[in-house]
Amino acid sequence: MRDFLPFLPWLGLLLSLFCLAGAFHAGRLRRLVENLPVSKTTGVFIGLVDVQGTAESTQPLTSYLAGEPCVHYDWNVQESWSRTVTETYTDSDGKTQTRTRHESGWTTVASGCELIPFYLRDDCGVILVRPEGAKLEPETLLDETCGRGDPLYYGKGPTGAIADSDHRRRFTERGIPHHASVCVIGQARERPDIVAAEIARDPRGPLFLVSTRSREQVSSGMKWGQWLWTFFGLVLAVGGLVWQDAGNHVPAETRLPVYAAAGLGFLTIAVFTWVWMVYNSLVDLRQRVRQAWSLVDVQLQRRHDLIPNLVEMVKGCRDYERHLQAELAALRGELSATPPGVAGPDYRAVTSAVAAIRERYPQITADANFMALQKNLVDTEQRIALARGYFNDIATHYNTRLEVVPERYVARLGAMQPQVLMAANEFERAAVKVDMVAPEVHPFPNAQ
Repeated sequence: MRDFLPFLPWLGLLLSLFCLAGAFHAGRLRRLVENLPVSKTTGVFIGLVDVQGTAESTQPLTSYLAGEPCVHYDWNVQESWSRTVTETYTDSDGKTQTRTRHESGWTTVASGCELIPFYLRDDCGVILVRPEGAKLEPETLLDETCGRGDPLYYGKGPTGAIADSDHRRRFTERGIPHHASVCVIGQARERPDIVAAEIARDPRGPLFLVSTRSREQVSSGMKWGQWLWTFFGLVLAVGGLVWQDAGNHVPAETRLPVYAAAGLGFLTIAVFTWVWMVYNSLVDLRQRVRQAWSLVDVQLQRRHDLIPNLVEMVKGCRDYERHLQAELAALRGELSATPPGVAGPDYRAVTSAVAAIRERYPQITADANFMALQKNLVDTEQRIALARGYFNDIATHYNTRLEVVPERYVARLGAMQPQVLMAANEFERAAVKVDMVAPEVHPFPNAQ
C-alpha cells in the first residue's frame, strides 16, 4: 500500500479535474435550457427549440406491465436471491481459517422497451417528435414487489426460477403516458413528407431531451448536478493529500496550509471555468437574439411575397374557362414535338409551364379560394406574431442576464449591450392591397 501513497495526490487531482469537467458540462446544459424561450408548436423555427405540451398519438402503445396507453415504456423484472457461502482464508498468523458469510441481491430476469414517434400538442397546434436517440426522462408507471402467490409473478414474469431464488420478484415500469405533459428540447428541422417542422435527433445538436418533468425541474436538476460535481471535486483535490498523510502518519495540523493551498487552487480553477462558461453562454444568447430578429424579417418577407400571389390566384380563377383549353392544346403539341435529346423546345420548360397552369388555374370553387386566402392571411399574421414574441422573450432574458450579479461583470468583458425590444412601430412596411373584385379596391390592414 505504501508504494501507492506518492501517487494519491495526483490521483485525487486527476479525479477532481474530472469532476470539474462534469460540473462544467452540467452548468453549460443548464444555461442552454435557460437561454431557450418556450416556443409554440406553430412558431417552431429551424434550430434548437424548447416546446411544452402533451404527448399525443393516433395509435398509442400499451405498456407491458401496467397496461397503460403511452408513447414510450421501459419495463424490468428482477428476482431476489440469497445464499450462505463458506470460505477459507489465511489469518495474520499464517493459519488457515474458515468463515461463512451471507450474500443476497437481485438479478434481472426479463426486460423490454418500446418507443414510437408522437405529436406534441399545445394550445396552438401540434408538432411531430421523433424521440429516437433522445435522453428520455419518463415517469414511473409501476413499481411492485410480490411473491409466487401474486398473479403478476408468473403472469408477466418468466416461468423458471434462478439459482438460490427467494421467490420474490420486483416489477418496475417507466414510461411517457398518452396525454402526459412533456418538455421537449431538441433540434427542429423540415419534415420530408409535408411542409412542416419536426423535432428529431441531430448528431451535432447540443441536447435532445424528452422529459415528463417541467422545464423548471429540468433546470433545477442540472443546477444541483453542477454543485455536486464541484463539491466532490473539492473533496478529491484535498482528499488525496489527506489520505497520503494518513498513510505516512503525518499529523493533520502540520499539513493544514498544504490542504488550504490545494483547496484554493481547485476553487481558482473552478472560478476561471465558471467565468469561461458564463461568457460563452452570454455570447450564445446574443447570437440567439440576432437569429430571432432574422426570423421576424423572414416572416415579414414571406407576408410581402405571399399575399399578392394569393390574390392573383383568386383573380385568375375568373379567367379559367377562357384560357385553359388553348394553353393546354399548345402545351400538348410541345410535349410530343421534340423527343428528349433532340434539338428543339426544352422539355423541362414544358413541364414548368404545365406546373404553372396548375397553380394559376386550380380546380376549386370561388368560395374555397376566398376561404383559402383568408386562412393564409391569418396564418401569416400569426407567424409574424409568434416570431415577434419569440424575439421579445429571448431579448428580455438576454437583458436580464446582463443586469444580474455577478454575470453583469462577465458581460462587461465583451462590452455587451442590452437589446431594445420590438414595438409596433418597428414593423411598418408598405401596405399590401387585396384587390378581390374590380374595379373596387379593398385594403387589407397589416396586423401590428
